Amino acid sequence: MENLIKEKEFKHAIVYTVANSPKTAIVEATANYIPLEPFKEIFTFIGDLAKKKNLTKLIFDKRKLTVFHQPSMEWYFIEWKEKMFDQGLKTHRKILPTDDVFRQSVRIGREKINATYPEKKFNLMDIQYAETVEAALLK
Repeated sequence: MENLIKEKEFKHAIVYTVANSPKTAIVEATANYIPLEPFKEIFTFIGDLAKKKNLTKLIFDKRKLTVFHQPSMEWYFIEWKEKMFDQGLKTHRKILPTDDVFRQSVRIGREKINATYPEKKFNLMDIQYAETVEAALLK
C-alpha cells in the first residue's frame, strides 16, 4: 500500500505511519506469533510515537498471526490502552486472520477482559474490526 512511511521494523512486526492520514499508525504483524516481551517493545514504541506525532488512530493488522496469546492481549488492553487513552489514541482498528479459531479466541479473550475490568478506559475507546487496511483507514 502506498502512502505508508516505515517508522520501525521489529523482528515480529513493522510499524508504519500513513502519509495522507498523519494521526494514524499501523502495526503489521510479520510473524505467526509475537512473544510477550517483543510485543511490549513494539507497543512501547507505538506509545512513544503516539506522543511524538499526536496519533489518534491505530490499525493493528494481525492477519499473519496464527497463535493467539491471552497474556499479551491482557497487557495490551489493561495497561497499554489505559495510557494511550490519556494520550488521545482512542480509535483502534483490528484486522484479524481469517482463521475461525483465532477469531473465537479473540472474542472469548475480549469478553473475559471486559468482564474483569469494566472500569478501564479501553471500554470508552472506539474499537472496531475490519478485513483490510484500506477498510480500517475508512472506519
